[in-house]
Amino acid sequence: MARVLSLARYSIVLGVLSSLILSVAIVIASAVHAATSIVVALSQLGEPKTAKQLAVSGIEVVDFLLISTVLYITATGLYELFIGDVNLPAWVSVTSLNDLKDKLLSVIVVVLAVTFLIHVANWDGTANLLPFGASIAAVVLALTAFSLISRNATRAATKSAAPPEEAA
Repeated sequence: MARVLSLARYSIVLGVLSSLILSVAIVIASAVHAATSIVVALSQLGEPKTAKQLAVSGIEVVDFLLISTVLYITATGLYELFIGDVNLPAWVSVTSLNDLKDKLLSVIVVVLAVTFLIHVANWDGTANLLPFGASIAAVVLALTAFSLISRNATRAATKSAAPPEEAA
């Protein structure tokens, strides 16, 4: 049974591959979106809203790239946790499930902020942005609280599992 469980960890490769493929697809789609936005902006030079539309498109591309980053971090993190090491910069490297969770939560918070920025940039003055902003703030606060509580619980568990220090 131990051998089956040990080999079953390689099934995570399906999740790694799907996350990686989606990440690359979003990067390609972002590049196409950016190129299309630039072409449209160049064809509409001189029109009053061209710069704003180009700026909003730029923010949307950043949003897509952040989502792609979440998928990439998920792919590499799962691979490192279940399969083996990957030669990555230290800030991307994952050593525990909590480490992966913290990295993902950080990027998710930024994605939410960028999403709100897109709505503000597109705001025409008629819609009430307060409920949308408050909803995003509530989610960010909940994620932050979850992360802090989880981190404190992990520290407490690590301290209680550590052997007692001998008196000198």
